[in-house]
Amino acid sequence: MPVFTMHATHDPTALLAAGAARSARALAAGQVSATELCEATIARIEAIDGALNAVVVRDFDRARRQAEDADAALARGERRPLLGVPMTVKEAFNVAGLPTCWGLPPFRDFIPPRDAVAVQRLKAAGAVILGKTNVPPGLADWQCDNPVYGRTVHPLDHTRTPGGSSGGGAVTVATGMVALELGSDLTGSLRVPASFCGVYAHKPSEGLLPTRGFAFPGTEEAPSGLPSVIGPIGHCADDLLLALQVLSGPDAAHVAKGCFALPAPRRTAAKDWRVLVVTKHPQAAVAAEVRATVEAAGRRLAKAGAVVADASDLLPDLAEIGDTYDQIVQTMLAHVEPGGRSPMSLHAWFDLLATRTRIRAQLRALFTQFDAVMCPAVGCAAFEHVSEPDFGKRTLTVDGAETPYVALGAWAALASLGGLPATVAPAGFTKGGLPLGVQIVGPYFEDRSTIALAKLLAEHAV
Repeated sequence: MPVFTMHATHDPTALLAAGAARSARALAAGQVSATELCEATIARIEAIDGALNAVVVRDFDRARRQAEDADAALARGERRPLLGVPMTVKEAFNVAGLPTCWGLPPFRDFIPPRDAVAVQRLKAAGAVILGKTNVPPGLADWQCDNPVYGRTVHPLDHTRTPGGSSGGGAVTVATGMVALELGSDLTGSLRVPASFCGVYAHKPSEGLLPTRGFAFPGTEEAPSGLPSVIGPIGHCADDLLLALQVLSGPDAAHVAKGCFALPAPRRTAAKDWRVLVVTKHPQAAVAAEVRATVEAAGRRLAKAGAVVADASDLLPDLAEIGDTYDQIVQTMLAHVEPGGRSPMSLHAWFDLLATRTRIRAQLRALFTQFDAVMCPAVGCAAFEHVSEPDFGKRTLTVDGAETPYVALGAWAALASLGGLPATVAPAGFTKGGLPLGVQIVGPYFEDRSTIALAKLLAEHAV
């Protein structure tokens, strides 16, 4: 349910909107060339991105050469998962020869010497990378507006944000500029933009995808233990699976050669799924339209034969999850900031980690009775740009009531604290026409299960 829907044909522009998986099949079948797709991507970016400001670092000349190389490889009979598929990556990923500044002026001229491991894997799979997409300063907002590149706007309403921090990437996919995007997620940075823009995204299980080269400018890796992950944004569930096929596995050379495999989905038939639907959170307001959209998705699954429940004593305390995750993230960020100091004692830190261990055990127990938890990705639709610099003073209006801005991340904490996979899929629209998504959280390392359920939802859409 992308923002702009096109029917897949052999027309390059339509193929872009159909997604990476469809484009890859058309390329392998000789129905379109990589050069044609690359030129269609460039043309679309040049035609519509001026008003959106999503692709802020452009690398068209090298992309054209990559596309030519892909066409030559296809002509030789080579077949790689993304051979000739045009895509973008979030600005925060190192791409040799392109700036990586995270939207921070002091680093606007930093050019990394080598690609991030994930970018290496994408290129090895044949992807044609046309540029990098916008982020908030330091990746620390659910908006994309920074002093280096400026503001990215929502494609359906320029007064609103597309979300963050992977908001630029969500816009490129939602508008059919590219077939695939690589983003990241610490506190909903993939999931919030996907929900706001009506596209698919996947926050993978912690440790599944390599993060080396996705790090603060001038460094190579994020601090050990920081629960930030990388993941794809796509047009459909198959795009997410294709990206995971290319990217999955620890940071080791043999993995890129195809020696790593994720478990198959838990269930295949709709009637076999056991799903817990949760639409209320003690720390975050949830708009009535968001709640209705998630509950409607649950009813569609139930109609298809799934066992759907709306409560379980096995679900851990969502407030404790939110508090624990927030303390872990804030403590680690305080430690790594220049001049920063961790705000808690070592004893308190280990108590915090012990709480996380206990909650993860509770989540394992939950997933013996359920295959997935379905809930909002965020409690509202895309909101109007907020300019207040102090996060503590920011508020949003949800169904006429003011709610703290920081509560936007509450729904992300369940999967993030648990290190669990979470797939966001389009699920509907507000009365005003803004997209709404649903978040599907599953057991650790069962990433293919959450994506499979997202695909099942699309098959049983109203």
